[in-house]
Amino acid sequence: MAHEELLARHRAVMPAWMALYYERPIELASASGRRVTDREGRTYLDFFAGILTNAIGYDVPEISDAVRSQLDTGVLHSSTLYLIRSQVELAERIAELSGIPDAKVFFTNSGTEANETALMLATGYRRSDQVLALRNSYHGRAFGTVAITGNRGWSTSSLSPVKVSWVHGGYRFRSPFKDLSDADYVTACVADLREVLETSTAGDVACMVVEPIQGVGGFSLPPDGLFAAFKEVLDEYGILLVSDEVQTGWGRTGEHFWGIQAHGVVPDAMTFAKGLGNGLAIGGVVARGDLMDSFTANSISTFGGNPVSTAGALATLDYLLDHDLQANAAKLGERLIDGLRRVAEDRPAVGDVRGKGLMVGVELVGPAGEPDPAKAAAVLEGALEGGLLVGKGGLYGNVIRLAPPMTVTEDEVEEALGILEDVL
Repeated sequence: MAHEELLARHRAVMPAWMALYYERPIELASASGRRVTDREGRTYLDFFAGILTNAIGYDVPEISDAVRSQLDTGVLHSSTLYLIRSQVELAERIAELSGIPDAKVFFTNSGTEANETALMLATGYRRSDQVLALRNSYHGRAFGTVAITGNRGWSTSSLSPVKVSWVHGGYRFRSPFKDLSDADYVTACVADLREVLETSTAGDVACMVVEPIQGVGGFSLPPDGLFAAFKEVLDEYGILLVSDEVQTGWGRTGEHFWGIQAHGVVPDAMTFAKGLGNGLAIGGVVARGDLMDSFTANSISTFGGNPVSTAGALATLDYLLDHDLQANAAKLGERLIDGLRRVAEDRPAVGDVRGKGLMVGVELVGPAGEPDPAKAAAVLEGALEGGLLVGKGGLYGNVIRLAPPMTVTEDEVEEALGILEDVL
């Protein structure tokens, strides 16, 4: 009864719009490795990792020790008005890893705040309130980021501080260009971008914001090279390219450290969050130095880049690189995707299996290929009953999202595949 009692209290004091998973929501009470245990004592294999945030898993001594060491100093917070050694060290590492020339880094508390910062930088730098965004995108729940979110289910207001024009490309499965070859798909999307620029903007657009893989949008992705082709057009107009790496960063896609690298292009700025802190609240922007330094007013962050979060993030980044978790994501992601595609062969309810590395989407459809959110909800519940936590998303709420910690093992992938095969 522990869950029912807490649920009643939750509903009494928390917003009605704050979503909870499952017909009978659960509270996670303890965790280790890739497994979590709820308050009523049931243990699950976690293949959603706190929405891709627990990138290394749970109860990792190297990370916990780094946080404890900082706590032992008594300095949990100082604000960015003071020098913070771990903040500087982390910024140096990220600037180098970014591949962006003369990069500088600003830390925030979340991906939403990071994307808000990127919007403010780009619009101020370009002296323009026009922004290009992709259909089916999601960039956060603040005023500006909701405005550039191309998914009505997550857009809580029609009001906007920016003028947004929408471009095709990110969600291929239901795109009007779906049946084209990769090369023709890219050509069609580039033509659409040019038409949008010529018909719905004044030309002096501030930036285009893209997710290399659309996260909330159901782990949908375009062919490699699309964003390089977009960048050629953007450069003609002087438009900045911002890559939202909140979900795709830190090697999760397997083949590259940043999702945008699959397209062979270096963006003007990248935003990041989630997996960097392995559960600690941290986000940020890494951008060209001239772009980052373009603010003309004072600005600080009270909590962004605080000593505890940056100490934990440094330990997380060290662990990720020292254990080559990017390679593990590539290897086991391929195994997961291949296994799901085998399962899907004789299951017409599965319309698409897609993704890269340990970002995998399974789109559920009806008899005529229409979106079937009820099936996705049933898989979510069935997986829970089988001892597996997964996510759900997509434009129509009909996509199962799989994103286990990057430390996941072969045996755990096979365990998850067995559960999903039974449920599907």
